[in-house]
Amino acid sequence: MDQLLKEAYASSGVPITKDYIENDSREYLRNIGEYTYGAPNIFWWGENVGLTIGKYCSISSDVSILLGGNHRTDWVTTFPFSSLDPFATSMSGHPATNGDVNIGNDVWLGSSSSIMSGVTVGDGACVGHKAVVTKDVPPYAIVAGNPARVVRLRFTAEQIDRLLKIKWWDWPHAHIREIFDYMLSQNIDEFLNTAEALLRR
Repeated sequence: MDQLLKEAYASSGVPITKDYIENDSREYLRNIGEYTYGAPNIFWWGENVGLTIGKYCSISSDVSILLGGNHRTDWVTTFPFSSLDPFATSMSGHPATNGDVNIGNDVWLGSSSSIMSGVTVGDGACVGHKAVVTKDVPPYAIVAGNPARVVRLRFTAEQIDRLLKIKWWDWPHAHIREIFDYMLSQNIDEFLNTAEALLRR
């Protein structure tokens, strides 16, 4: 990220997620994309899991990402003896996790939403205020509720397919600036045609 953008983020009062998370001393695996902003609450209890967040994501206030911490409802007790009692610390499997959390590019996580372990949120998806995401979210889907369910897709299936092939978030930022007029618009087809023409150059 260039210095001009860093200054713009700072003046807007939004934290750069990559810097915020990389300052976290906990040892979960992480890969955070450029230009993403927000300061999610990340909960991790030592499970061997990772967190990936793509580029150009918007993370609202009080977002929670849970990398594990699942109590074992399939055991006799849900109490975490292995974490709290020194006579049980050699026993593994509690707390449990459903796996890595993968958040795509250009994703909007609404305020107070929760992303549970093992979930993938597809590129371009939007997660509603206070939604609890327990299952994968398709690309360019809008989800809401507890548990979160798909409300609608942002664009047609054909348009989504073209967007996923264009992958504008992987372009150099200078090239993205060239098409701001098309990106900051409701005319999705005009953007798609312009972006595809640029890729053919």
